Amino acid sequence: MDEEKPSEENAELRTDSENTETNDEKETSVDDKEKSVEEENSVSNEDKKEENAEFSDSGEKETINQDSQDVNETNKKESQKDDELTNNEESANESEHQIQEVKKEETPAIPKSKKGKEGSWTPMIIVMGISLVIAFAWDKMDFIKNAVHAVLDPSAGVLLGWNLTIGMLLIVLMINLLTTTIQKYATDQEALRELKKQQKILQAEMKKYKDHPQKVAELSKQQMQFIPKTFKLTSRAIMFTGIPFILFFRWFTDVFTAMEVATGAPVRFLGFLSWFWFYLIFTMAFSMILRKMFKVV
Repeated sequence: MDEEKPSEENAELRTDSENTETNDEKETSVDDKEKSVEEENSVSNEDKKEENAEFSDSGEKETINQDSQDVNETNKKESQKDDELTNNEESANESEHQIQEVKKEETPAIPKSKKGKEGSWTPMIIVMGISLVIAFAWDKMDFIKNAVHAVLDPSAGVLLGWNLTIGMLLIVLMINLLTTTIQKYATDQEALRELKKQQKILQAEMKKYKDHPQKVAELSKQQMQFIPKTFKLTSRAIMFTGIPFILFFRWFTDVFTAMEVATGAPVRFLGFLSWFWFYLIFTMAFSMILRKMFKVV
């Protein structure tokens, strides 16, 4: 009996020790689980932190990228503006350079006319003055009037009496033939051709630089310098034809007025033209033809 008691006690002790070990194991397993949970939580927290850090980094990067894009666009716009300003400055400088080139260019040389054919204002003014006096004082100057009728009545008057229209055409043709011949040999044709050539060059330049008003104005100024010389050369023939032309006109007036008084009806050429308009129209036509034939400028 005494031996059984110690054995039972030993069994109980073993049982207690086993229970203690089991409890220890349970506690250990619980502690391990808690540790593992804590570790997992810590790992998840670290992952979240890393994710948050990565997200914040990506957000910062996106913000930085957006800012850099805005800066790049701003720089592009500024560079475009700078390019436009540069282009405008270059075009302005180019136009100024062209204008300066025109200003530097010498005025086209006005050709010198031959000696004796350069023309003069004084004789032309005198001839024109005498012609006006004859025109307005025709009826008061009987000696001039009678002398003109004595010359033209037997010549031009006969043509008009033979056939009014054909006779008038022949008279107009002879007058234009005379004036064209005088124009050819009394004026310096070479100088007039050169002046005409220079004027054509200036006109072509004006068309070429029509978008540059200042240059066109400069060319126009140069062109104006040719006008007095051209008029002076072309008008030299007036010294030889001015007075005869006025005398012919006054004679026409007397002749056609006498015809109207005699017939009691106005004189009409081609059924509707007065002598003045008939003369003017056919003078322009004959003049163009004869100038081309004689190569008169």
